[in-house]
Amino acid sequence: MKFIKIFHPRKSLHHEHLPPVVWAIDEEHSVNYLFPRDCPRVIFRRSERMSKEDELHFFRDSHADTIIAVENDWLEQISNTKLFRYTFPKESFEMEDGIAGYYISTVSVEPLRIEPIENLLLEIVKRKVELRFTPNLYPIKESILSSSIDDYSIIRFRNAKQ
Repeated sequence: MKFIKIFHPRKSLHHEHLPPVVWAIDEEHSVNYLFPRDCPRVIFRRSERMSKEDELHFFRDSHADTIIAVENDWLEQISNTKLFRYTFPKESFEMEDGIAGYYISTVSVEPLRIEPIENLLLEIVKRKVELRFTPNLYPIKESILSSSIDDYSIIRFRNAKQ
């Protein structure tokens, strides 16, 4: 298996305002990325800023503070994907987006540790999140966007079923 020995800053198509950077994610939000790269998902978290009505609507039957919704068709690929977690030294990173947990570095970074993650489903449920499978993500996306939930991520939605 080939590992990345040094991460060099690169320009991002989605963050044109930034110089070339190396991206990292904090531990709290790393569960958002325990999926195959192209897997569409909607992630939302409980917050004190959401209305009581929305908390009841979205979290009524859940003890989890984070819920991740994924389309049914991705189950097999999630089950068969192996990822690697890279741990970086903190010194060269600065916060880019606190809500999303994004950090950036403008210099090349050598990982301190590389850990394989063989069972993504097990790793996800160990994080005490609720993982939901659904035939189609559009209804949950629209519900989240029209709610008072302000701590959410919608990732790779261009790959969601129409």
